[in-house]
Amino acid sequence: MQVRSEIVSNEPLTGQVWRMQLRGEKTDFRPGQFVEIQLPSFFLRRPISVCDAETVVKDGQEMTLLTLIYKVVGGGTKEMSQLAIGTELDVLAPLGNGYDLSRAGEHPLLIGGGVGIPPLYLLARQLRAAGKNVQVVLGFNTASEAFYIREFEALGCTVYVTTADGSLGTKGFVTDVIPRILEQKDGYPYYYACGPLPMLRSVVRLLGTNGEISMEERMGCGFGVCMGCSIQTASGAKRVCTEGPVFKAGELLL
Repeated sequence: MQVRSEIVSNEPLTGQVWRMQLRGEKTDFRPGQFVEIQLPSFFLRRPISVCDAETVVKDGQEMTLLTLIYKVVGGGTKEMSQLAIGTELDVLAPLGNGYDLSRAGEHPLLIGGGVGIPPLYLLARQLRAAGKNVQVVLGFNTASEAFYIREFEALGCTVYVTTADGSLGTKGFVTDVIPRILEQKDGYPYYYACGPLPMLRSVVRLLGTNGEISMEERMGCGFGVCMGCSIQTASGAKRVCTEGPVFKAGELLL
């Protein structure tokens, strides 16, 4: 669906990570889905994962308040960070398949690295609303890059933080704290993961395939026409933008 959305906030969370909130036509989102944003100076839209989506009322009309978290890494995201409050954007939403909450069990484990963390927030919020005991592992390079720790804690999640340099939480990677979590549980929990490919490979080696992984790929169109985001899976080529971005861990050739 193509909607016009107004920027109501656009602010830095860290030196490179920003949070933008958009208010537009009421739209239903599943955790793990994404949007494609048209920027004034660029032909191709920018795919951004959905961090949160809430229903708000403005002038008696129900609307969706969409929270997006993005990292400034190139010209497109730099332009996003410079967009003023009140700017209207052309947005394609919702896109992708999202996470399957029905498989979570009572003690789901959420694992995020860097800008792979945002799509786990809406997932955590909905799992907590369903009464699940949610464990969250957040991985960063250093303390200055950390974000959304308090937001997950405010949901009632048990949060574990790792940094590669040891400046915050446990020194190391997400897989360095997962064994500690497993010791507290009877068996392996169902897991949901999103982050850089090396992290995802390590998670699957440690936890096996009883989980779901959100993949990050360059996307041209966002709805399956250009085929630019295709990846090879155990059952053949699949498009991250339509058959994904969330895949069963066992499908992926990591």
